[in-house]
Amino acid sequence: MVSESKSEEGRRVRLDRSIKVRADSIYAVSSLKEITFLLGPRLALVLLLLALPLVLPNIYWQKVLCIFGVYALLAIGFDFLANFAGLVCLGGAFFVGVGGYISGILNSSFDLSPFLTIPIGTVGGAVICTLALLPCLSLRGPYFAIVSFVYPLILERLIASTRIFGGTEGISGLATPTGIWSVQYLIIGIVLICMFGLRRLVNQDVGLVFRGVKENDQGIRASGLNVTYYRAVAVFITALMGCFAGAYLSHLYGWVGMSLFAVDFSILPLAATVVGGPGTLVGPVLGALLLVPISEALRSFGTLRIVFYSTCLVLFIVFFSQGLLNYFSRKYGQFEHWVKV
Repeated sequence: MVSESKSEEGRRVRLDRSIKVRADSIYAVSSLKEITFLLGPRLALVLLLLALPLVLPNIYWQKVLCIFGVYALLAIGFDFLANFAGLVCLGGAFFVGVGGYISGILNSSFDLSPFLTIPIGTVGGAVICTLALLPCLSLRGPYFAIVSFVYPLILERLIASTRIFGGTEGISGLATPTGIWSVQYLIIGIVLICMFGLRRLVNQDVGLVFRGVKENDQGIRASGLNVTYYRAVAVFITALMGCFAGAYLSHLYGWVGMSLFAVDFSILPLAATVVGGPGTLVGPVLGALLLVPISEALRSFGTLRIVFYSTCLVLFIVFFSQGLLNYFSRKYGQFEHWVKV
């Protein structure tokens, strides 16, 4: 009866909270309650990721958490490159494969420690990937996405046909970490650093340049800035995260092979970004946190998991294109009240 009387006398209006001053990154806080309101979601995400290793039941799901970290890095890189530099890159598998093979070869052939092979594979792989994609940075629209998607397919077929780097059997016997706790917190720490570090980067002046490269590259050229340089920097940053994921993954399993060029490393980050919320750098992490466990649960279906990713993409693009994080952050930043009609 109360709800009926309210609906007859007034209507529900949703307004932005007064804490937001001029933009999503500029706030006015005057109390502990407002500070908690502002920092609460960020602290909740950090605490959730730090607590996950403590509550997971067995070694299998702890390894799944490590795989989540790999896909989260790829998804953050995809979101950064697509929504802040204007390059839709489907070359996640390219970054993972190059970083993984460099780290695996250095460990197996030169007996270097993972403390050396992972950083070398990360930086060296990022340089190689950036140089390989450098001639394609002038491409627009879907053409860059197509080229970046083809690179890992070429390398996969090249390794299989020439039987280099172990061929189809790969390289086994790599050094593996001794403690699962250190492995989990390493990847979680890197995810948090990349997530908040890139968020900080895009809010600086260089972030405005990246957005300008995406939205009006002719205007950036007219300002005397080198568009190709900034695109190459964006690709290098993304490749750093992807190559680290590959190097980390090779030592996590003690093996490197053609599966590092699997299409999952290109498709699932795209799906995680669309589901979590494009353009947020945090939404892709939430998307990966949802999709990776479901993907592991569907592992018995083999490549049919791609159908699941594709279905999620279609449903979210058609019916929920803003993504989960954009939707919930808008609801969180508003409040409802009744006004008389």
